[in-house]
Order: sequence, then structure tokens, then C-alpha cells
Amino acid sequence: MISNILSEYIDSITTSQDDVLNDIERRTNLRTTHPRMLSGKVQGKFLEIISFLMAPDKILEIGSFTGYSAICLARGLNKDGVLYTMEANEEIIPMLKENIEHAGLSDKIKVFVGDAVVNIKKLNEEFDLVFIDGDKRQYADYYKSVLPKVRNGGIIIADNILWSGKITESTDKETSSLREFNAMVASDPNVEQVALSVRDGLLIIRKL
Repeated sequence: MISNILSEYIDSITTSQDDVLNDIERRTNLRTTHPRMLSGKVQGKFLEIISFLMAPDKILEIGSFTGYSAICLARGLNKDGVLYTMEANEEIIPMLKENIEHAGLSDKIKVFVGDAVVNIKKLNEEFDLVFIDGDKRQYADYYKSVLPKVRNGGIIIADNILWSGKITESTDKETSSLREFNAMVASDPNVEQVALSVRDGLLIIRKL
């Protein structure tokens, strides 16, 4: 993991977030118990630029929280594109929908509540871009469920793959699950991937 000084420097030379994202970050800090789950400026801008570069028709997000990352990703959609976001925590849904509406993206973002693996099976869609940021213990299940629904050449981005630097040393359930997920992707001949140290670690996966 990079030092706090370098993190602050990276933040200082990254384009500032707009008023909408500022508002969402402020609300998240005021109204949730785990505001650190928010993607934040640097990762949010990274996701936004990736989406703009791809100009996707269909995006799937697993793990919505308060909607920051969904909004960043949805901004790069094609004119008629749609983002499907899935959130298991019912208590956060009102705030999620409030933030999506605040961003003017209610017509572009569809919210699904409940277990993502179950909801993915209900979707008869082909995705250009997928962002995985749900329950760390389910990453392998998310991956197995969604890979068949990703187009050839499509991208999957998995968040938190370094898990605060614990990925190489800790044996708790979440860390072990992430380690197993990382190894599974690395051994999958159907994809190629690169690990980045952005924020808490991102694994960028391209379906061959």
C-alpha cells in the first residue's frame, strides 16, 4: 500500500469531484456508519474515465452502497445505455435512490435489492462493463455468475483486492475469500488481468 503522503499527492492532482459527488460524500459521512466504503474521488474518477473510454451500453454493479460509484460509471454510458446496480442492504436503498435522483440519473440506473447472485440469474443481458464491490466472501460466486454474461472483450473491475494490505498475511474469512478469488481469476484461461494499487486495490479483468 502507498503512503498517506503519496495518497494525498495523488488526490491533489486528480480532477476535483463536482457538487453532486461532494454532496453524496458529505451525506454518506453524516448518515452511514461505514463511510469508508464510498469509492471516493480518485477511484470514482478512474471508474468514470474507464466508462467514458468504453462508452458501454450495459453496466452491472454489484454493491451499490450510497451510489457514488454507480453515478461515476453511469456518466460514461451510451445515450441509451443502462446501469444495473445491486445492493443487499435494504436499509440503504432510500438513500441510494435519493442520490441517484440527485444526480439526474434515475432513468439510467436500475436498482435491484437482495442477493446479487440470485438477481444476476434473472437478467437476460450481455454486459460491457462490470464493477464488483459487494460482500467480499462472495466475490468468487459473483465472478462465476457474471462472467458468462460479459461480452467477449468486456471488462470486469473488482474492488478491494488488497484488503488494506492484509491480502498477503491475514487468515480471516474475508481476506481468505479475496485471496481465493484473486487466485481463481489468475488461473482462468478465459481472461487476462492486471492488478492495480488504486485505493484498496483494483483487479481489471478482460474477457478473451
